[in-house]
Amino acid sequence: MIDKRIIEQLKLCLQKQKKISFLVGAGISAESGIPTFRGKDGYWVSGSKNYKAQDIGTLRMFKCSPKEVWKWFLYRKSVTERAKPNQSHLMLKEIEKLLNDNFALISQNVDGLHRKAGSSEERTFLIHGDFDFVRCGDECSEELYPFPTEINLEGRNKDIITENEWKALRCPKCKENLRPHVLWFDEYYNEKYFKKNSVLQISKETGILFIIGTSGATNLPLMVANKVLVNNGMVVEINIENSYFSELLRNKSNGLLIIEKSSRFLTELKTEIENLL
Repeated sequence: MIDKRIIEQLKLCLQKQKKISFLVGAGISAESGIPTFRGKDGYWVSGSKNYKAQDIGTLRMFKCSPKEVWKWFLYRKSVTERAKPNQSHLMLKEIEKLLNDNFALISQNVDGLHRKAGSSEERTFLIHGDFDFVRCGDECSEELYPFPTEINLEGRNKDIITENEWKALRCPKCKENLRPHVLWFDEYYNEKYFKKNSVLQISKETGILFIIGTSGATNLPLMVANKVLVNNGMVVEINIENSYFSELLRNKSNGLLIIEKSSRFLTELKTEIENLL
């Protein structure tokens, strides 16, 4: 059963045209078989070297060893390519259909599963980038390019990039190395690529924010949650373990912690929203 405080806040949002927003992280894709960066699978073994995600997923590492970085990202891309949306992704799409412009989805996931599930581009804000695109590693332009079709993602060998694949990973304008269109661990959020200003504005317009499957270990998601709280919105965390958000919401009158799987909660939430419309 959905908490009555949530239902009352949903009513208020619908009456006052406040946004009902969702901030999601890697946990929502776990049921689709995609490992998280920060979990036990967030490691990369290449030859005799063992890297942490926080080391290899950096601009610094890309500048020094672009092939090593691309080996890691191509393998991760091969995992996301065969993954399918799970119940949580599909419920978010259904909730968006009910709410239209009252809905916003702020996602830290780069795996493309929101797109596969049918979530709209205009109401989905990918604040950590998108595996389906690449861009010039030398920033010769701001253009995003579709992921190269020459790259073979099926049965990917973790340690091999072919000569033809490496040629395909060159910028079509300046011939420097292309890079994945993702936010690396040593980079900062911006509006141009990661919609920082847009999501901060959304947080001001949000009457209730649902946080699902994220630890809150990066600063923009925490800023979003704080802005919703400061503007008297409600923040609800749905998670299977404690996080930075749990500490933020503890003892807050407009904060709520729910220990539950996202798929079950979102299915119940969709039903409650249908009843209110």
